[in-house]
Amino acid sequence: MNSRREFEIAFVGLKPGVHEFTYEITDRFFEEYGEQDFWDCQAAVKLLLEKTPNFMMLRFQVGGTVKVVCDRCSSNLPLNLFEDFTVTVKAVENPEEMNDTEEDPDVYYISRGESHLHVAPMIYEFVNLSIPMQKECEYEAMDGPYCNPAAREALEKMKKAEEEKENPLWKGLEKFKGLEE
Repeated sequence: MNSRREFEIAFVGLKPGVHEFTYEITDRFFEEYGEQDFWDCQAAVKLLLEKTPNFMMLRFQVGGTVKVVCDRCSSNLPLNLFEDFTVTVKAVENPEEMNDTEEDPDVYYISRGESHLHVAPMIYEFVNLSIPMQKECEYEAMDGPYCNPAAREALEKMKKAEEEKENPLWKGLEKFKGLEE
């Protein structure tokens, strides 16, 4: 993967305190990562980097929109992104070993000799984590403005057919209904 300078933060020259960085993320950002489950990404990532003598606290605020395919009706569905993520970055002598053994996913180790922090992989991960696993039209009755009416009708027919079909698993239980009284 090519390193992109716009996503590298030269933290050595930063004074202790909070520093703000903003990134505009579009589909072009994801080209290096391959095909995604979404498209037409218009995201803004605000990064607040709090530098202290011993560690850095990174607060990512992801906002914007993407388009996905609805899992229920297969229609194109716009989704709003709005999530916050926090990562603690610590400088150590053996970062590879520490990253392999660290159980907390919100802690990341870098080498003491590092001078730049590459945040593109974190942004990629956090934008993807902002998208829900189950992507569906907002309305339970599937009558939203983006819902596919043909899929809604097909699902209703399937639901009615399923309700009409008697389940043989419960067939013999009817004789016990009168015994409760």
